Amino acid sequence: MVVSELVRAELGRVDWASLECGCGDSAEHVPLLIEAIITAEVPRDMIGYTLDDHVEADTIIFECTPPTVGVIMAALTGDLSSLARDVLLQTLLFVAAGSSGDEPGSEGESLGDGCRRHAQEGFWQLVQIGLTGSAEDAETVADICEYFRLGGDKAAFYQARLREHIRAKTKRGRRI
Repeated sequence: MVVSELVRAELGRVDWASLECGCGDSAEHVPLLIEAIITAEVPRDMIGYTLDDHVEADTIIFECTPPTVGVIMAALTGDLSSLARDVLLQTLLFVAAGSSGDEPGSEGESLGDGCRRHAQEGFWQLVQIGLTGSAEDAETVADICEYFRLGGDKAAFYQARLREHIRAKTKRGRRI
């Protein structure tokens, strides 16, 4: 897989060196981690490249997390391997679970609000992945939408549709 122009543009929009990373250094290396995940085709390609402890650590989020969510949302609009999509969705899930903090971010909003804003911008892409993907994708997307409180008045409807998709996929999987 290749890194799309949209992802490159979103990566270039951010001054990563000015943001604090979960590892304690500047987030200057986060774009490399994201690119390695996006281009990975087998798990071995990702060895040494993880967003854990950089973007989130056990649902704790950092200054670099909101712009990373924006990059992940951009990446999810493109052609990804199922491995890369799964890693990015799992990262979003952990971020969503930890996004309730009120720590101020670089743009004046709380880190959690910044993450939610970026995720909300990609709400339809998430729902599309959940409705067309595996039962696991649907469950992850439903949880992301719930934790981030995405979708406004549409939230309950689409979360119910995603949960129906999970049940339908699970039933089909058991018959095989």
